[in-house]
Amino acid sequence: MIYHVSIGEQAFEVAIDDSGVSVDGQSVEADLQRIGASTVRHLLLDGVSHNVAAHHLGAGTWEVGLAGHKLRAVVIDERTRAIRQIVGMESNDNGRRNICAPMPGLVVSVEVQVGDVVTVGQGVVIVEAMKMENELKAEMDGRVSAVYVADGDVVEKNQVIVNLEPLEDA
Repeated sequence: MIYHVSIGEQAFEVAIDDSGVSVDGQSVEADLQRIGASTVRHLLLDGVSHNVAAHHLGAGTWEVGLAGHKLRAVVIDERTRAIRQIVGMESNDNGRRNICAPMPGLVVSVEVQVGDVVTVGQGVVIVEAMKMENELKAEMDGRVSAVYVADGDVVEKNQVIVNLEPLEDA
């Protein structure tokens, strides 16, 4: 399985298969074990031991505590990455997300306004296409930084509808 991992400005490709683990094509020795029922895990990476606290925030986003530092990591597999590209959920290098129309349609309802704080899975816009209503949802916790449509607008495939920015940047 291949995972695409982003931590801040850095991006990595992590491959895990029967032969082991590689990061950006470089083989690494890695073992990750849960410690009891807590969110703490023990990571043995190339012979160096680490205790890592990991909290899943949803939609592939993790808050990770390591060596006194708190990091936010986004981890998605190839299938999820392809789906996000198809439905128009794009991520910019700065962590901002564009929510785009997955197909041409009519905006039935805009559920958010600029400045609103949204959570993962919260509906932001309903678009009717082919006689079906499609609720477009936030794939990250964030603040709405722009809304480009209103109720009754016609949208084209891949048209940017809403921008979200991470809460720490808001």
